[in-house]
Amino acid sequence: MDTEIIELDLDRLPAVVELCRRALDLPEDAAEASAVVDTLAARAAADRPVLRLGAVRDGALIGVLVGSLSAADSRLGHVDLLAVAPEERRRGVGRALLDVAERRLAGLGATEVLLAGNPPYYAWPGIDVRYTPAVCTALRLGYHQDRTGWNMTADLTGGSPALRSTEAAERRLAGAGITVRRAEPADLPALAAFARDTFGGAWDAELAGSLGRPGAGAHLAERDGEILGFAAYGSSRPSWFGPMGTAPAAEGSGIGGVLLRRCLRDQAEAGLPAAQIGWVGPVPFYAGAAGARIERVFFLYRKPLNGQK
Repeated sequence: MDTEIIELDLDRLPAVVELCRRALDLPEDAAEASAVVDTLAARAAADRPVLRLGAVRDGALIGVLVGSLSAADSRLGHVDLLAVAPEERRRGVGRALLDVAERRLAGLGATEVLLAGNPPYYAWPGIDVRYTPAVCTALRLGYHQDRTGWNMTADLTGGSPALRSTEAAERRLAGAGITVRRAEPADLPALAAFARDTFGGAWDAELAGSLGRPGAGAHLAERDGEILGFAAYGSSRPSWFGPMGTAPAAEGSGIGGVLLRRCLRDQAEAGLPAAQIGWVGPVPFYAGAAGARIERVFFLYRKPLNGQK
């Protein structure tokens, strides 16, 4: 029987999760398949068009693709997740899913498709370099690499620099009139406004996902009721840290390191042995503040559609 590409409704998500657990070759990805699928296929649909495509043969789900339009630029379509059952690889399943996704995204107005994360709801920045078959497929189908991204890993086991005490630093900040505390759901409007005004407004959904959800949380620093910085974790999945930001006027005060380690301590107390700091920019900061190391590297790809240049 030929492979059929179908639309997947939310009732099929348990089957999608099970497929991803088998298809994602890296253990850390397979272990978090449920959180990844929920973030991409369910939560992301709240603020952007989302494609949920399945490849079916003889009634069995053998491949899945989740795609979306960029919330920031509707000309950009994203492939957020592509997984094919191990026994069905090299049979054109991934190509068939991508072909349909490209046509559907073009129909929604996209002029380019990116094999790259679509913040604030993304699984990975791009294709982990260890997924060699995926890299080969991207190149074979006309995608070209235009960026590289990376995650850093913070060790959360005993004695790790990530778990250094913040008490002395918090006392020093208190002497300057700065209070550091756990953020509460009631803080969300002020935090979102601070993030929009200071960093351009890309983190509203991630902050909302970090406040008031099991396995997630945030901390903030303030002076006289004015927010000076925040750090959050668990929005995409419990083991991921971010986003975080410090007001330019407060940079160099030590606020960032305190907020980071308070979040990492929460994650350690939840039983996590390590935290992923996703799509990192300031590598030296995380290395110095938490002993984090670059561990996952991702290639990001793009392809013009409909003859666009």
